[in-house]
Amino acid sequence: MKLGFEGKRAVVLGASKGLGAAIAQTLAAEGAIVIGGARSVETIEKLGNNISGLSLDLTDQASVQTFIEGILAQGGADILINNSGGPPPGEASALPADDYTKAFNTMAAPLISITQALLPGMRERKWGRIITLTSSGVESPLPRLALSNSIRQALVGWSKTLASEVAADNITANIIVQGRIHTSRVDELDAAAARRLGKSIEEIKAQSIATIPAGRYGSVEELANVVAFIASERASYVTGSLIRVDGGMIRSI
Repeated sequence: MKLGFEGKRAVVLGASKGLGAAIAQTLAAEGAIVIGGARSVETIEKLGNNISGLSLDLTDQASVQTFIEGILAQGGADILINNSGGPPPGEASALPADDYTKAFNTMAAPLISITQALLPGMRERKWGRIITLTSSGVESPLPRLALSNSIRQALVGWSKTLASEVAADNITANIIVQGRIHTSRVDELDAAAARRLGKSIEEIKAQSIATIPAGRYGSVEELANVVAFIASERASYVTGSLIRVDGGMIRSI
């Protein structure tokens, strides 16, 4: 199946490692011209052919603006993969309000700014794909991850609203809901749970895997393959959706 990426420019945020790196490599392998954004540009440019890097620190507004200008100088983007890191754990009953503001300003506001800057070009070309990565917490809130559950849910509402505004221009906006995909972030959360509960990391992982019908954590490549399809010409009638990549972990319909 040809995905129609020839000549398409794809911007992938957080492309230096984990999910972002896997998505960048998959899109490039399918023929897209990929520009990755992250602090470590050198790491991005070692990912393979058709992948270049631009410096991006989502916690620094000036860096975000410089990144936007750099992308626009290269002709904008046809595909945007919004991918940001997760905040530290914390309970909803204990976290101060300022923590939510800080999390929004690093996890959501930069993604919205970058999207808005690249939208005019997509509209002019009458083609675009905007994909935002979130976690299973937007459908089934995760314990002790109040910041992540809250801010990522805000991105879901934003993406759904955006989808209806840009559909007439042949632009889609979708959310990828990831379950337990094996990344360094998941390893960190497992390690934190092990320390908190006085258990081994192996015990924590076994308990987590027991909740997943597929019986294992997913790989970054498996998630990247789904992202590539949603970003493709073939998925032109899929918009405003939440697409799960979770091995059946989320039990709700």
